[in-house]
Amino acid sequence: MNIPMLLPHPHQHFLKGLLRTHLRCYHFACHSRAHPRSGTPRAQPFNSLGLHCTRWMLLSKGLKRKLCVQTTAKGHTEGLSDKEQRFVDKLYAGLIQGQRACLAEAITLVESTHSRKKELAQVLLQKVLGYHREQEQLNKGKPLAFRVGLSGPPGAGKSTFIEYFGKMLTERGHKLSVLAVDPSSCTSGGSLLGDKTRMTELSRDMNAYIRPSPTRGTLGGVTRTTNEAILLCEGAGYDIILIETVGVGQSEFAVADMVDMFVLLLPPAGGDELQGIKRGIIEMADLVAVTKSDGDLIVPARRIQAEYVSALKLLRKRSDIWKPKVIRISARSGEGVSEMWDHMKEFQGLMLASGELTAKRRKQQKVWMWNLIQESVLEHFRTHPTVREQIPLLEQKVLTGSLSPGLAADFLLKTFKSIG
Repeated sequence: MNIPMLLPHPHQHFLKGLLRTHLRCYHFACHSRAHPRSGTPRAQPFNSLGLHCTRWMLLSKGLKRKLCVQTTAKGHTEGLSDKEQRFVDKLYAGLIQGQRACLAEAITLVESTHSRKKELAQVLLQKVLGYHREQEQLNKGKPLAFRVGLSGPPGAGKSTFIEYFGKMLTERGHKLSVLAVDPSSCTSGGSLLGDKTRMTELSRDMNAYIRPSPTRGTLGGVTRTTNEAILLCEGAGYDIILIETVGVGQSEFAVADMVDMFVLLLPPAGGDELQGIKRGIIEMADLVAVTKSDGDLIVPARRIQAEYVSALKLLRKRSDIWKPKVIRISARSGEGVSEMWDHMKEFQGLMLASGELTAKRRKQQKVWMWNLIQESVLEHFRTHPTVREQIPLLEQKVLTGSLSPGLAADFLLKTFKSIG
């Protein structure tokens, strides 16, 4: 039976649990009696369980129904065996103590596509989210980590910059996590995962953690579980999270919905520089850094800097308190890198003080929710037995030209709706 649901202010871990685990973990109770104050959400505490049940009045076919959605952390763990529970507890304990091996194993778990491992991952994430919330409260509501998205075309010197920048931060007492998204081959599905080979010194630093992850063909080049990996890294005590994206394309738009600050790295010479970068990506950039500004490339770097300063003046403002800056840096000589970090700290301070950072993170939770919904619905569509039987036949008709892609898609969607 389809039950319409109204979710005011959805919380991330509720949605993740709802979308990623079996429906048996949740209990839906429907009553046909009307409540005198229909339309008003009402929370009732369950004293014995320490839970809350929110009731909504929904109008369906002229009848008012009360939908009670009860979500519990206990519901996640009911189906776990003793061995699985010990495994999750061990990972969680090691993670919050900052053990790199447990962090690596936890990220591997959330990246898994195995159905049972997905359930275990949700149990772990539920525990980490609770810990994360407690730590933020102890931190007076301020974010535990500074999330920075880093992008640029191939050859911009991203890996060289991250290594120098990361070493500088760890020497200043920070803990740095680098989530490097590596493109997977469309042909073989394989991925090089070569970021650690380009950051040899940083990968040996005990206060830095580098995690290359394959995209597995995910649209936009961002892994399916990048948000979860960010949360796990923050739970392990890393206070600066760098997300390095694949080239310049759709991945930047996806990463911008996960980070506090978006930094664009550009090489000093490339020809038709302003045409080579999408306008939308320049608009998203909070800081533009022209790399390799040393030796013979200083003059071209200055020219590129001037061009981008002029270009940014023509673009729409994204923030009332921050004006994107264009700077020159050299990871080889170290010139400008410390000043770049000063600009990043200034950005963080201004955004926190104005409340824009908090609002931005809340908006990102909404985007994360819809991404999970899209992923879940598409997976449900593809794996439904009736639809799965029709897909090969319709694909063959589309390949031979006897059926248009639009008609094939309509037929599959109608089939799915009729059996839903």
